[in-house]
Amino acid sequence: MKVRFMGAARTVTGSCYILEAGGHRFAIDCGMHQGNAEIDKRNWDVEIYDPHGIEFILMTHAHMDHSGLLPRLVQKGFHGKVYMTEPTEDLLRVMLLDSAHIQETEAQWKSRKRLRYGEADITPLYTQKDAMAAFPLFATVTYGAPFSPFPGLRVTFRDAGHILGAAMLELTVAEDGKTSRIVFSGDLGRPAQLLMKDPARIAEADFLFMESTYGNRNHRNEKDSLDELAEAVAYSYAKGEKVIIPAFAVERTQEMIYSLHLLAKDGRLPADMPVFLDSPLAIQATEIFRKNQDAFDRETKRLFANGEDPLTFPQLRYTPSTQESMEINSVKGPAVVISASGMANAGRIKHHLRHNLWREGASVVFVGFQAQGTTGRKIVDGAQKVRIFSEEVAVRAKVFTINGLSAHAGQSQLLDWLAHFRTERLQVFLIHGEYGAQQELARLIESRFSLPVSIPDYLEEITLEAGRELERVEYPEKAAPRIDWEFLIADMETRFAQLRERRGQVEAKTWVEQTELRDRMLEVSRSLAGIISEI
Repeated sequence: MKVRFMGAARTVTGSCYILEAGGHRFAIDCGMHQGNAEIDKRNWDVEIYDPHGIEFILMTHAHMDHSGLLPRLVQKGFHGKVYMTEPTEDLLRVMLLDSAHIQETEAQWKSRKRLRYGEADITPLYTQKDAMAAFPLFATVTYGAPFSPFPGLRVTFRDAGHILGAAMLELTVAEDGKTSRIVFSGDLGRPAQLLMKDPARIAEADFLFMESTYGNRNHRNEKDSLDELAEAVAYSYAKGEKVIIPAFAVERTQEMIYSLHLLAKDGRLPADMPVFLDSPLAIQATEIFRKNQDAFDRETKRLFANGEDPLTFPQLRYTPSTQESMEINSVKGPAVVISASGMANAGRIKHHLRHNLWREGASVVFVGFQAQGTTGRKIVDGAQKVRIFSEEVAVRAKVFTINGLSAHAGQSQLLDWLAHFRTERLQVFLIHGEYGAQQELARLIESRFSLPVSIPDYLEEITLEAGRELERVEYPEKAAPRIDWEFLIADMETRFAQLRERRGQVEAKTWVEQTELRDRMLEVSRSLAGIISEI
């Protein structure tokens, strides 16, 4: 059996693994790549996936970094079944349309800007029509019920405890007279988190593909995390400013509502401090959560049975329309704003950060992982300024990072889950994590369990056969093309030399023209200073 890593390899977005076994070719997940402009280009280059040649997809869960590229694959020729749990289907029917709407809106905005410069307009990555074309391909499965997409492959979905409907996958592959057991963890949930059940335990596998998002650190406990959220609320309430919470629309948002419900219940959320849920998708997702109460943990079910709804509280306000969203920034006094996206690189949250990030007394609370290249990561890493809508915005708000509210298992929780495997020759592959975190987790696994660990790279191909040494093919130049810094710096030096040579011509221009050129030069100088400060 062969596995190719199309994303979430030494990074945390773009989850997709293409498997070949018994003459069949299928995929696990088809996530969107998220980060800077260079990483975003991977979403456009789907020919390397060969969508026509993918027979079916096994979808672990609904988050866009695992599912968001599906309409693009359909657009380019994929027409097989997409297997998922029923709650995942409910979520994807609204999430993919929302994602398509964002693609259309951003393409429209960029096209207007390009047309003003005399350049051609651009098309969206995919449209709502493409998203709807994916819906007839959905096929729902039940946790714990094995099925066979083709003879020789048996698949079982298990509860991953990450978000509503999230699954880990058990695959049994019979090929050339041999049987291999493969487990893909999907995104593993944090045990004892609000709403969700704990992740299922699996004991047997020959090959384990395990997520490693928090492979290098543990989470604070739930009480400390709730106290830190209360601290952010109290800080900005006292200053008369807003608490801005970038949150993924699915699960992060619902757990934040639950957390604020608990603060309100304890008297730690002021009664006159409104909480705006400013994400149409999050509003829809919250209703889908409420519809799927059977998926909740025992404590949450008990609350609902006793007539207490943890997904609401008196201060909560929904703002589905664009006009209502804009009006939030006109509200005087303290407030809490929950908005997407969770990494602050898209959606309405960018507007709220632009209006509040520079305000002393405001708070920005991050409650999920921030991938490299995203605005959220830059803020968490201590940037003094970030670029939002082509504008440099100072970071003067107080920044809180509350990983104890993450939907991902922390380092010790990953190790505890791994400890339940009983296969002596288990081969571990670390996926969905940044390389430094993966290296640290790999050392711990090798030390504690004496298991071999591999960390595949983007586009790498690995041939698996139980009891035999791995065959690996890497494509480093495709995965991370070398950047010619020597050329870039030399080219810039040439430009400055040309400018120096034409200084006389510059000084011969009118004073007004010179001031305009000076301002453009100062902008270039500020950009260079910013680059140098980041090195």
